[in-house]
Amino acid sequence: MTEAKKTVLFEKHAALAAKSQIVPFGGWLMPLWFTSIRAEHEAVRKTAGLFDCTHMAVLKITGKDAANFLNVLATNDVSMLKPGKAQYSYILTPAGDIVDDIIIYYIAPENFMMVANASNEQKVKDWIAKVLVEFCSELQVDPVRDKALGLTASKWPVSNGVDIKDLKNASLPDARVDIALQGPASAQCIKNIFGVDVTGLKSLSFVFAKSKDLDVIITSTGYTGAKVSYELFVHPSKAALLWDTILKEGKSLGVIPCGLGSRDSLRIEAGLPLYGHELDGDFNISPFQAGYPWAVKLQKKNFIGKDAITKKAANFDTEVARLKFDGSKGVRPIRQLDGILSDDGICIGQVLSCAGVNDRQIALALIKKQYNITGKSVGIYYLARNAGHIQQGRKEKVSVGERLTADIQGKVVERFEKF
Repeated sequence: MTEAKKTVLFEKHAALAAKSQIVPFGGWLMPLWFTSIRAEHEAVRKTAGLFDCTHMAVLKITGKDAANFLNVLATNDVSMLKPGKAQYSYILTPAGDIVDDIIIYYIAPENFMMVANASNEQKVKDWIAKVLVEFCSELQVDPVRDKALGLTASKWPVSNGVDIKDLKNASLPDARVDIALQGPASAQCIKNIFGVDVTGLKSLSFVFAKSKDLDVIITSTGYTGAKVSYELFVHPSKAALLWDTILKEGKSLGVIPCGLGSRDSLRIEAGLPLYGHELDGDFNISPFQAGYPWAVKLQKKNFIGKDAITKKAANFDTEVARLKFDGSKGVRPIRQLDGILSDDGICIGQVLSCAGVNDRQIALALIKKQYNITGKSVGIYYLARNAGHIQQGRKEKVSVGERLTADIQGKVVERFEKF
């Protein structure tokens, strides 16, 4: 095991949160909460919350073939992007499995920025390097190579005109790390600091902004489901200044620092997937099962894993569903892998993630897709949590098709919440 790394904001967190509230996550030491998960969740929905996302992978892809390379690497259609726009996408293996979900930003012609999950950073870098070194150095026809990568065309539309840099490297003049500002008060806070009105900035768009000491990219993206949500990309050496400035200028607006706990509860409430849970993971969940078919352009001529993901798109019988249950005091919390039951007590799937939100529990679960109908009633079977439960006859795991007795009743709700 390698020692967890500290983000450029670690000292700020250590000054605000007790050591017991800082935990390893994706190879980094991150704050779990500063006040409480509930208070921070509520702030994002009513005022605004500030999140340290400087652990996220941020790559710069440049060169005359950068756009073509990204179009082969990723599932969405990069050719549709224009400067100032961003795109949610996936990187796949030749077998159609997800390497990671990413966002690609079109900075300028022949200049792109890619953001990937911190926990997958090295895997993404290794895969990109493999593609560049082994498969993108020439345009010659290579049927064996093309078949191995799941490509349908006889040629790769790229050459070696691609350069990759790690933008978290503070020695680069254009280095960038990510700090997220999410919630209704976010736009006013940004305007107070940078004098820029971002209220009209459409989703997956971005602008450049400067103040006296700060130079940032402000993107209309985020991972909380908030209608008003931004991520600010700043040089690592200026991240602490930006963090302090936002908290100072946003204090009167109700902006507070938030940790991983509320980030998770917010994304679950909104229905957003987490890699390893609602994407890929033990169940090898595809973008189509997760509810993101629009991010995989099957009509695109060529991308890695196209043949395999096309087959997956045409043949799946389970989907990610969002479920709502009672979460009032005294109700046992729902946990990952608890069974989801139909009205007649048949196990139709399992819980992937769950969070308590006020007096409710919101679960994301993989269930048989014929039951994924808004308003349909479902039950939960609690798995054994300890030896005592096992002695009482409670199961440690369940399988689809088993007949069980529900411990709590709930219902299927809309796949994505609208705030």
